[in-house]
Amino acid sequence: MWRHIASNALTFLILGLFLLGGLVLWGKGQYDAAGPLEQAICLQVERGSNMRRVSEKLADQGAVTSAAIFRLGADYTEKSAALKAGSYLVDPGLSMRQITDVVTRGGASTCGTEIIYRIGINHMRVQLRELDPATSRYQEQADFDFADGAAPAVYAEQKAKPDTRFRIALAEGVTSWQVVQSLAALDILSGPEPLIPAEGTLAPDSYEVKIGAERSDIIEKMQTVQAGWLADAWAARAPDLPISTPDELLILASIIEKETAVADERGQVASVFVNRLNRGMPLQTDPTVIYGLTQGQGVLGRGLRRSELRKETPWNTYVINGLPPTPIANPGRASLMAAAQPDETGFIYFVADGTGGHAFAKTLAEHNANVAQWRRIEAERANN
Repeated sequence: MWRHIASNALTFLILGLFLLGGLVLWGKGQYDAAGPLEQAICLQVERGSNMRRVSEKLADQGAVTSAAIFRLGADYTEKSAALKAGSYLVDPGLSMRQITDVVTRGGASTCGTEIIYRIGINHMRVQLRELDPATSRYQEQADFDFADGAAPAVYAEQKAKPDTRFRIALAEGVTSWQVVQSLAALDILSGPEPLIPAEGTLAPDSYEVKIGAERSDIIEKMQTVQAGWLADAWAARAPDLPISTPDELLILASIIEKETAVADERGQVASVFVNRLNRGMPLQTDPTVIYGLTQGQGVLGRGLRRSELRKETPWNTYVINGLPPTPIANPGRASLMAAAQPDETGFIYFVADGTGGHAFAKTLAEHNANVAQWRRIEAERANN
């Protein structure tokens, strides 16, 4: 009798284990299977949240078939404790495993509302935008000049929300003084106004920041990125460049940055300056003269006078030979690479062509003709 009972118990145990194993395999299949979501959503994970709340949100929004399986899968893969607060774009068809990876990998948020402080040459603009998950495109909610002091109400509302993201974007060609002044004006940051870093050492890039971030930490990040870009450009430089140090490459790149805003022209502009350096000709570039007058602190706001073109400063490349002693702005990665790998041309002159770009010339006669054409364009514009 006892032998019969033991035999039945063993049978039930084996059957139970078999069923449990099948259940585990089924659950794993569900965890790895494509999800039911048909349209992307923006998942908000608040600070202090947990996998239970996240799983219920996902189930409510139709992103997972089972909140329980999602939680069990996160526990089994030991990712429950790695949940990160943020706003995450959940694409259609993502499996529970893939969604778990999205909300635990960390890094920058991928959707929701963001406020971007765009530090430009003449001003700082504030852009408030929100990602539409359905189209993966940002919809602008506000765009205004920070210095006007009349921010729209939606800006204050969004700035106070805990899930709003903040970003600082530097335009190519801003000066270090302009960057420091702008950071000092931002009330979302903390810490004293930093000392003005060496010109050219801040990378024009986009930086996600948190409310209360230290201004000095942001400056340090910008310097780290720029140092990396400069090292890459120096390592990739063309042979026989008439520059001998990374610092000189940085100076040349800053001049290229200030001379053209047309991406396709950078290599040609770089070739003009390289050709001039190789021939021992002065660079004769107006932006260096302007920097000698302003030291990068503000915008000149007018044309150069003849007396200023003749005024001797360390940066006036009409009266000095070679490069000026420092960069005249913070160049971007593209200008650094243009300085390191200029186009091979015979150009030694260029002048504005009326389209936003430049007309290049190999001889003085060609250049004079281009200048005459530019003067006609200026006269026509003045009469209209």
